[in-house]
Amino acid sequence: MQDYSLFVPNVYFEKIPIKNLVSNQEYQRSLSQTHIARAVANFDLYQINPVKVSRRDGINYVFNGQHTIEIVAHVSGSRETPVWCMIYDDLNYEHEANIFANQMKYVKTLQPLEVFKANLEAGSDDQLIIRDLVESYGLTIGNKKQHGTICCIATLESIYTKYGYQVLNRILRLIISTWEGDINSFSANIFNALTKLVVTFGDSLNDEIFKEKVGNVSVKQLVRMAKERRSGSMGVAEAMLIEYNGKRKNPAGRLPINKLYAKDAAFFPELTETYGEEEFSYENTIVPEDD
Repeated sequence: MQDYSLFVPNVYFEKIPIKNLVSNQEYQRSLSQTHIARAVANFDLYQINPVKVSRRDGINYVFNGQHTIEIVAHVSGSRETPVWCMIYDDLNYEHEANIFANQMKYVKTLQPLEVFKANLEAGSDDQLIIRDLVESYGLTIGNKKQHGTICCIATLESIYTKYGYQVLNRILRLIISTWEGDINSFSANIFNALTKLVVTFGDSLNDEIFKEKVGNVSVKQLVRMAKERRSGSMGVAEAMLIEYNGKRKNPAGRLPINKLYAKDAAFFPELTETYGEEEFSYENTIVPEDD
């Protein structure tokens, strides 16, 4: 008869006040105040994981969950607040460090499309609106580069979250009408570059002139031009603006390239993607497993 106890950790659960937990062992990473602040601002009780504790010599050492306890302490306003703890009482310091170092080794990270679909199933307004908007143009959201499919999901969500429906709608409309569905036009760099232009220049950017001037250049050629100027979507934005301005003699119709950088700090960080799997850390959970 098989001994199933070999597959069940020898642990027990207790509610322990945060003040009675000790963290910041040498093997742990430093606390991220940015992460704590973001999680506090978006606190969700159902995203809290049990804190892993090693009880040695009567002391409760946290070896996974140091951010969790700080988040709960901030939200509750007290270190008297208890948290559920998964307690191991047969570990030594070296074993704790080994568990911490290898806890994420075989964990499969959720990809943006998986998170997006889960949010759709949960009835999230933002994801439903983004999906419906994309589909209104006869496109789909997916993770495979093919005609009619947008793969840079995290980028779509960032544009919508930061700048709203109308900006995302304008970006989609411009990309589709300018490059007529070119498979290369649905990259994160193109979306981010065009968003930078739209946000910076607003109505001063004439959509018809953009389609006429920038549409004369293929996306591949535009990207090659961008690489000669600077990396990422800012290089693409510059290349787009140069084509948009062209050799126009009327200064009133030209858009100043230096204005692209006037609001740089307010513009969201660049997101890069490889079709299929985006190179993007999507933190949809309040408390990550590897904290």
